Amino acid sequence: MPDPGMIVKSRTAGRGRIARNDPDDPTVRASIEMIDVLALPKTELHLHIEGTLEPELMFALATRHGIALPYADVDAARRAYVFDDLQSFLDLYYAGCSVLRDAEDFYDLTRAYFDRAAADGVRHTEIFFDPQTHTDRGVPFAALMDGLTSGLGDGGQALGMTSRLIMCFLRHLSADAAMVTLEASLPFRDSIVAVGLDSSEAGHPPSKFTAVFDRARAEGFLAVAHAGEEGPPEYIREAVDRLGVARIDHGVRILEDPDLVERFVAEQIPLTVCPLSNVKLRVVPTLADHPLKRMLEAGLRVTINSDDPAYFGGYIGENYAASVAALGLSDDQVLTLARNSVLASFLDTRDQQRHLAAIDEFDAS
Repeated sequence: MPDPGMIVKSRTAGRGRIARNDPDDPTVRASIEMIDVLALPKTELHLHIEGTLEPELMFALATRHGIALPYADVDAARRAYVFDDLQSFLDLYYAGCSVLRDAEDFYDLTRAYFDRAAADGVRHTEIFFDPQTHTDRGVPFAALMDGLTSGLGDGGQALGMTSRLIMCFLRHLSADAAMVTLEASLPFRDSIVAVGLDSSEAGHPPSKFTAVFDRARAEGFLAVAHAGEEGPPEYIREAVDRLGVARIDHGVRILEDPDLVERFVAEQIPLTVCPLSNVKLRVVPTLADHPLKRMLEAGLRVTINSDDPAYFGGYIGENYAASVAALGLSDDQVLTLARNSVLASFLDTRDQQRHLAAIDEFDAS
C-alpha cells in the first residue's frame, strides 16, 4: 500500500487530480498528477458486511452482550489478523461474528461501513451478507434483516448512497442447508436483489449448488458467485453455466484459460476483484504480481472492491490507491475501473447513466 505521505493534494490540480511527491526526493513536490481515487465516484460490488467488523466495534458489541473475547484489547485483536490462506482467515472471521447478536448490532455494523464507504467516494454499494453464519447461532432471520435494512436505509438517506443486498450461501455447508436458507429468505424477497456463493472454495465447486440457484432464479433473484480465487478457472465456467450468475466475484485465475477470457470479453461478464484481499490471503505474492492490470488490458470488465476490509487492511479507496501505485495504472484505466463498477451493478439503466455522467463530470473537472 502506498505511503499516505507520498500523495498530496495539488493546489493547481482540478477536483479530479492530485499531485504525487517525488519518491526519490520527499522534499520535492512533483508536477505529475494522478486521479484522486478517493473523490472518484464509484460503486462497490464485493463487500461482505461481516468483514467490516473493526476491532473497536467488536469490543463494543462484546461489552454490550457480556461476551468474553480471546484478545486482551483492540491492538491484540489487530495483531491476530494474520492469515496463511482463505481457511485460516475464515476461522477468525466466523469467531468475530459471534458478537453480532441482534438487530441493533447489524444496524451499527452497516452504518459504520456506510460512513467509511462514503468517504471513499462510493455512491452505490451491493453488500453481501451470510445469514447461515448467524441463524446457525440462533439469531432470528428477521432480526438480521431488520438491522441490515434499517442501516442501509438510514445510511443511504444520510450520505446520499444507494444500496442492494445479496444473500450468500456458505459453500462449505450442504446444498440442503442452502435451500433451507433460501426458503427462510422468501418473506424478505423484496429486500434482497440476488443470491451469492462464498466461503471456502477449494473442494466445493459451484455445481454443488445448481438446484439451489435454479430455485433462487425461479423466485426472481439475480445470481453471483465467488469463483476462481482459490479454485480453478473451471469453477468460473461452472458458476456461469450451471448457476446462471450475472457476474463473478474474484475470478483472478481466469487468465489461465484463454478461451474463458475470450468468452468473458465478448459477453462482458463482470469480475469483482479485491486486490488487497488477494495479497492478504496469499492468492498472489505481492500487489505488484496481481493480474488486475493484465485483466484490464485483455478487455475484461473488471472492478476494484475491498472484500473484508477490516481484516485485509484497506477499504475500497485504499484498494484503488494501492493498485495504482503497485501496478502503474493509468488515469484512463482508473476511470475504466470506476465505469466498470457502474456497468457491472444491478442498478437499472437510468441510474447507471446517472452514475456514469458523474464520473464523466469528475474526469472533466
